[in-house]
Amino acid sequence: MNRWITFDCFGTLVDWHAGFTDILRPLAGARTAELIAAYHEFERPLEQERPHRLYAAVLREGVARAAAKIGLAVAPESVDALPAHWGTQPVFADVEPALAGLRGAGWKLAVLTNCDRALFAQTQRAFHQPFDHVVTAEEVKDYKPSLAHFRHFWRVSGVARENWIHAACSFHHDIAPAREMGVARIWVDRDRTGEDPAAATLRIDSLAELPAAVASLTAP
Repeated sequence: MNRWITFDCFGTLVDWHAGFTDILRPLAGARTAELIAAYHEFERPLEQERPHRLYAAVLREGVARAAAKIGLAVAPESVDALPAHWGTQPVFADVEPALAGLRGAGWKLAVLTNCDRALFAQTQRAFHQPFDHVVTAEEVKDYKPSLAHFRHFWRVSGVARENWIHAACSFHHDIAPAREMGVARIWVDRDRTGEDPAAATLRIDSLAELPAAVASLTAP
């Protein structure tokens, strides 16, 4: 049977909070959290600009604009810190056991990421096994919460919607568009952001709960 679980990567499988902090601390020191908060003010507007730009370019420009906003002097070459060290971001400890359990139950696993191909190639090396399929923003020329990733995956995988589950932490980028697509969605609520869990098919606290949650959705 053609059964798929798709994942958001950063925030769901990879701890970008810790990753961004570790990468940007040499630039910003005690102001690291302030720099990251300012970066996120610029990320989405940069992603919406046309023509489409690679995520590595979004990262560079976002850091440059964030540093300028908070009055932080950053050397021109240092704005490349995030893409240059992208592969150092840690995989959450609960991820590999969950992925192994899902593979053992016969699921194919895919990632729908706002990353670009070169950056995700760095990230892939942090996992024990390659994913069965990866859809990047570079490929679809758009960023979630656009439906482009979901529509592309549905088309190329040939999966029936009843055999497709999407698991993600980001309510805005993933749970909302998966709901619009009519796909079963498991909200991995790592950040305790307080959105209405009724918009998800199931809500869990960590990936350790994911195999059981998937089994409950697919039980006869």
